[in-house]
Amino acid sequence: MQDVSCFRFDRGMKEIKTLGELKKTGYRSRSIKEELRENLIKKLHNREPIFEGIIGYEHTVIPDVERAVLSGHNINFLGLRGQAKTKMARQLTNLLDEWMPVIQGSELNDDPLNPVSSYGKKMVEEMQDNTPVAWIHRSERYSEKLATPDVTVADLIGDIDPIKAANLRISYADERAIHYGIIPRSNRCIFVINELPDLQPRIQVALFNLLQEGDMQIRGYKMRMPLDILFVFTANPEDYTSRGTIITPLKDRIGSQILTHYPQSIALSKQITQQEAKLNKQQQQIEVSPIIADLVEQIAVEARSSEFVDQKSGVSARLAISAYQTVVSAAERRMLLNRESNGFVRISDLYAAIPAINGKIELVYEGETEGPAKVAMSLISKAIRNYFVSFFPDPSKLKKKKEESPYNQLIEWFSDKSLDILFNDTNRDYFLKLDAVEPIEPLLKYYKKKTSLQESYILKELILHGLAEHSQIGKSVITGQSIQFKDLINTVFNPNDLS
Repeated sequence: MQDVSCFRFDRGMKEIKTLGELKKTGYRSRSIKEELRENLIKKLHNREPIFEGIIGYEHTVIPDVERAVLSGHNINFLGLRGQAKTKMARQLTNLLDEWMPVIQGSELNDDPLNPVSSYGKKMVEEMQDNTPVAWIHRSERYSEKLATPDVTVADLIGDIDPIKAANLRISYADERAIHYGIIPRSNRCIFVINELPDLQPRIQVALFNLLQEGDMQIRGYKMRMPLDILFVFTANPEDYTSRGTIITPLKDRIGSQILTHYPQSIALSKQITQQEAKLNKQQQQIEVSPIIADLVEQIAVEARSSEFVDQKSGVSARLAISAYQTVVSAAERRMLLNRESNGFVRISDLYAAIPAINGKIELVYEGETEGPAKVAMSLISKAIRNYFVSFFPDPSKLKKKKEESPYNQLIEWFSDKSLDILFNDTNRDYFLKLDAVEPIEPLLKYYKKKTSLQESYILKELILHGLAEHSQIGKSVITGQSIQFKDLINTVFNPNDLS
């Protein structure tokens, strides 16, 4: 018999309609874990990518997954929100054969050479080589269940169906009277349970034998059914929530627990945001400076270390994605209101992302006391403050070293003047207002000699925001209307307006 590693289903596959025809092809049965292992070995030999769109895991999570598959392990992805756990689980189907033969009409995807259900066994016994064969694409060999407190054993494993028993005139002890749950129906497939700790302990207990021995018990009726499933679980760290935990005996039966993580650099974060932020054709024409993209990611970085944000909950990559989409939409809205043919995102547009930030962070008590809007404002302020010093000298360090500040003339300019930047200023008004602040130009030319026209104005605005966040000049934000830069003393008596 020809080995399956040399067997291909590329031609005439759909013409194979019976068990006899399938045997002639040299097909042999493999468990799903053997199938995944053999296909992974081929991909590794050929240097083919296994996961698409997974950024930042090349040297950490992906090698762990590959080792787990080679070991034939069930997998638990453990990590905070927005770390691509489910996305990776779904892409494990790329390691399956493109097509899989099953006994036609089987609820449990019975292998024609090795059926496990009474239906499959009866079909092969009665029809032998004439047993009808159907084909399932690998995209259909994936099942997923979100663990919630109301999930029951019947949902996952099955229950006795009195109507089926009555119609077939059979005893409740007959296997044919069972209505199978999602797990038996995932035989020869990948089955994923998301948020495993939310599953009640008594339901987790029901998974013990399925994971190791392969037998099931439904309402006292025990049957030996060697289900062939790759189990994949996802979970937040157990100290994240008091809702529940993974019980120790179940954790012990999961072969590999793989820790996921957030991007380890701003550059990786930007790649993820660019990939995941869905912009329409019109929005793609709006210019987004790398400075803006960096600042959006910096907001997420600040949130992950903020004392106002619940760090056990984590800060999803979706914060940066949503914020990026919002700042682009802010530029688009301004362009439409002003009937302009082109637009670009400004530093001040970051404040338009406050609603996107609010929905992506969970606050501790101190944060709730401050209020979500003020916390979001604080995150934007810290992002600008820390990012500013990557371009220009740190005012606080200059002060400590008692060096002359290159910002003195600019600070002096605001002693008797102010600058109002409206969120809906036309491009022309925006340029003219920043040009009116003469001391900015020498600073820009000295520290950033080569920039595009629009980026030069973004840098000018960054200088103003940066100095304000370092308490060199004053800044007041009137939500939805404008940002005013002025003398620091005046700002003390007129603090930020978040109304």
